[in-house]
Amino acid sequence: MAPPSSVITGRRSKMAASMLSRCVLLSRHRALRLGPGPAGTGKRFLLSAACVNDKAWEKWQKETHDLAELGALMDKCYDRKIPVSSLVITRFIDNIKSREELDMGEYYLYKFRHSPNYWYLRNWTIHGWIRKCLQYGAADKALYTLKNKGQFGIFPDDFTFNLLLDTFIKNENFEAAVSVVTEIMLQESFDNVCTQLLSLYALHKYLSGNPQLTWEQERNLGASLLLAGWHQENTVGLSSQLYGYTLLGKVELSKGLRAVYTQMPLMWRPGYFQRALDVMEKVSKLPGESKLCQETIDVLKSALESAISSQSEKTEETEVSEDVPELYVVSEKTEADLLPEYLSRFQDLSTKLESLGKIDPVNLVSLTTSFVQQTLPKFEKLEIENYEGCLKEWEQEQSALIQRENELREQARMKYEALLASKAKSTA
Repeated sequence: MAPPSSVITGRRSKMAASMLSRCVLLSRHRALRLGPGPAGTGKRFLLSAACVNDKAWEKWQKETHDLAELGALMDKCYDRKIPVSSLVITRFIDNIKSREELDMGEYYLYKFRHSPNYWYLRNWTIHGWIRKCLQYGAADKALYTLKNKGQFGIFPDDFTFNLLLDTFIKNENFEAAVSVVTEIMLQESFDNVCTQLLSLYALHKYLSGNPQLTWEQERNLGASLLLAGWHQENTVGLSSQLYGYTLLGKVELSKGLRAVYTQMPLMWRPGYFQRALDVMEKVSKLPGESKLCQETIDVLKSALESAISSQSEKTEETEVSEDVPELYVVSEKTEADLLPEYLSRFQDLSTKLESLGKIDPVNLVSLTTSFVQQTLPKFEKLEIENYEGCLKEWEQEQSALIQRENELREQARMKYEALLASKAKSTA
């Protein structure tokens, strides 16, 4: 993968120190011209202000350090092949005070990721990095480092994912929001209810614009819809599962099953169109008010009819020649062979759902928006409590690391003094 933009033009320590000094100077006279961070724009988030503000984060007293000194220290360590402590990169991120200094933060995250201590990038450092990016209007940089996680080590927790996702939703940048959702899907981080709700909202808002999708995008969107809606046993969740299975079924048929599950958190058994139909059958048997959105049913119908039409055009090319011995004729049915059965089953299930009043005519975006706005506030309180508890754990863990650092420094000082004393005695 390509190195970050701030690294391309130079990685040598002298250049890094020069850039850092320039950033520090620039930040002093540009700070007043910076626009407010996301929390200060006055625009409405899906998440409430109580959930996205940084008061709890700011209560955690951060150590004050000079960025130039920290940068010089890290450069010196890297030049001498000495591991950089996770505390040092944390201190650097915590002391960023401008948009320009974020570029140097990106550089040192990249350097740390490619150092022997890369495994020890702390969760609170990642959270602090994302917050700094949002504070100084660089959500795009946060997304860049997230998408290139292998180069920067950015693997956020649920709350941090939600902050970034909510920011893009607020800015109505649904393409970027879907990119965040894709990363959540790839990291299999849909256990958090707020994450599920924000993700479903972003996905359906993006799809409502009828974007032209590549097969990779269809696969990513299908997996995201499926996994985000998996724990939601309601109209929005079930409709999302149906939509997801449909997109994955299209990819399975056109590109093969391997294209569906390779490097994806998905099962490797064929039959994604069949699973979409299973969702329809499941809804027909569910008690209560759970329904399927007409829009998603139409998507599945269109996908099946289009697939059958495409397969019929290929029939002559795929027919087995009469000259081929029967021994070589494959008797097992493929997904393409099962398409007529799927369409017939779909028609039966559609009729059944309609007779049971299990089809909702309201469009999926409206259903999702209403559902998320009603449901999200119920889980925000728990989200905030979990976050505050997490902050306390992080603070305790960092305090233990600082204490250990001080102990090691004291031991090193004593050894050095003993060495000096020994040398003085030997020369006396």
